[in-house]
Amino acid sequence: MLDKVKNVIVVLSGKGGVGKSTVSTQLALALRREGLKIGLLDIDLCGPSVPYLLGLEGRDIYQCDEGWVPIYSDESQTLAVMSIGFLLKNREDPVIWRGPKKTMMIRQFINDVRWDDLDYLIIDTPPGTSDEHITVMECLKEIECHGAIIVTTPQEVALDDVRKEITFCKKTGIKIMGIVENMSGFVCPHCTTCTNIFSSNGGAELARYAQVQHLGTLPIDPRVGVLAGSTTSVLDELPDSSTAEVLKNIVDKVKSITVT
Repeated sequence: MLDKVKNVIVVLSGKGGVGKSTVSTQLALALRREGLKIGLLDIDLCGPSVPYLLGLEGRDIYQCDEGWVPIYSDESQTLAVMSIGFLLKNREDPVIWRGPKKTMMIRQFINDVRWDDLDYLIIDTPPGTSDEHITVMECLKEIECHGAIIVTTPQEVALDDVRKEITFCKKTGIKIMGIVENMSGFVCPHCTTCTNIFSSNGGAELARYAQVQHLGTLPIDPRVGVLAGSTTSVLDELPDSSTAEVLKNIVDKVKSITVT
């Protein structure tokens, strides 16, 4: 039930392992830090990582007359989370489903969760352009989806897959809000020097190719990985880091093109 949600943002990537879920969770935490009410929907059915990243594993899902009740990160109820990870007994349990069952579960996640009043619902999707993405786009046709944030890394193999994701968005009629380049360079935790392990500027070049906004370039910072398992924002834990500066700019750009 999305009738009380002001903004719906889909986070996409054509390539796995680009840090899409980390970007989704840190974006959600940064927006909540602005005094907004946020929902985070993890529809990566085969690799749900949001419960782990936010330290919410082991929580039980309950139902009410209006559908499933999401998991709240704390008593303030400013961050609501839904993931198939909450329905699995163990993190190691695989989800071995064919397409139709995946489609049914995603429709339930979108239509049968009591999100209540939200400023933003961020939907973290699996990599690729398969059944899950098509189902999400079909469900979102009935509401106003503000668009997609596409996450890539600078390597050419990732950029090539993300180009397919851009084509997918254009064919399905979803607006691309912008591109985030993740893991662009390694930030030394001692001297804070950033070294480009792979290539650089791939996200900016891809944004020019697609004629969309380049939202920002996030480095590899080992200190960010330490935040996994908590609801701590990079902006609070590492306020003076380059990661925090880039994330703040991304949040400002997202807010400027959405309704708050």
